[in-house]
Amino acid sequence: MCLAIPGKIKSIEYQYDGLVRMARVAFGGIVKEASLDMVPLAKEGDYVLVHVGVAISIVDEEEAEKTFAYLREIGELDELTESSQIDRHAL
Repeated sequence: MCLAIPGKIKSIEYQYDGLVRMARVAFGGIVKEASLDMVPLAKEGDYVLVHVGVAISIVDEEEAEKTFAYLREIGELDELTESSQIDRHAL
């Protein structure tokens, strides 16, 4: 099953000669890049839902935290950590 995961935008930069707006997004300690093309109003510090490397909407912090709590409960954050090849004990 594919689902969007909430993450907090840590930084934003333009890539590919300024054509693509990309963000470094933190997902409970894991940081990945995501395109911001679908959320042009997103800014550093915002929470966004990311699906397959693309931020698809802006969400509030409370909703993001609820989602993280649920993902922890069902063990999906562990799967995200493992697929990222990051030591989950470092989180």
